[in-house]
Amino acid sequence: MTHKIIIDTDPGIDDAMAIFFAFQSPEIEVLGLTTVYGNIPVSMSARNALTLCDIAGRQDVPVTKGVALPWVGPESEYAHFVHGDDGFGNIDYPPSTREVDPRSSAEFIVEMARKYPGEITLVAIGPLGNIALALRLEPELPKLVKGISIMGGAAFVPGNVTPVAEANIWNDAYAADIVFSADWEVKMFGLDVTLFAPTDPAFVDILAEKNPVMGGFMQKAAQFYIDFYSQNRDEKVCFFHDAFPIAHLVKPELFEFTRGNIRISTDELNRGQTVVAPVGTTASPLWTEAQFVQAATGVKHEELFQLFIDTYAR
Repeated sequence: MTHKIIIDTDPGIDDAMAIFFAFQSPEIEVLGLTTVYGNIPVSMSARNALTLCDIAGRQDVPVTKGVALPWVGPESEYAHFVHGDDGFGNIDYPPSTREVDPRSSAEFIVEMARKYPGEITLVAIGPLGNIALALRLEPELPKLVKGISIMGGAAFVPGNVTPVAEANIWNDAYAADIVFSADWEVKMFGLDVTLFAPTDPAFVDILAEKNPVMGGFMQKAAQFYIDFYSQNRDEKVCFFHDAFPIAHLVKPELFEFTRGNIRISTDELNRGQTVVAPVGTTASPLWTEAQFVQAATGVKHEELFQLFIDTYAR
């Protein structure tokens, strides 16, 4: 079975890992990369997405530029300390010289959803401003898409930006509230699974061996990222968060989920917190009347990493 997807992204090193994985997966048809600010400014995000398409030989995939600011509040300070000043670990890779698609990211999402009703899964691996704007442009979007999978949030574990918030949700909490409150059931792949599935540095060496072009790029770009994640640890380690929702489309049997009602905090103290009340744990209408979410809470680590390696080797 082939899955039509749109990847909403802010590349980003783990975004690159996810995008290449999707390109290499025969089960996945990537209709476009819609870019957003997040790890880096949106103009750099769009340029990096074009570069990734060039590396993969996928210049046929449209790349659009989306929102540059959070729904509410000032411009982000970005995550250059995680992804480098260029978003690719400061490896000075030559940027693409191609132009982005003239449509905005939200316009592209809506246009594709209308063109392929019931066929597209939105895979959001950055802040959710583009998806929120698409919902404003087309309130029937939840009925037009097959599903939505999000890398973000922390249902039952601490956050990675604040004690309660994960980066993608924290970056645009008001947009996240719009998206999670829409009339669809989100599959959320947050820190509950991604931080409990670390890789060691040898993983990117294997990717480079299996695929000298895309894997070789990942091997170089990931060194900066590995150094960030290895701070204050006895051994070097890495986390490729953004590939998880795409892996689920390919092999859903690798994942376990907890279903519950979800609320997104937008107050200053708890901004970006994704609070999940598992089904049956509360009778409060503040929760029971909230939308449902399927929060990933378990994954078969070894099989997941083998899937990544085998797919890069194609």
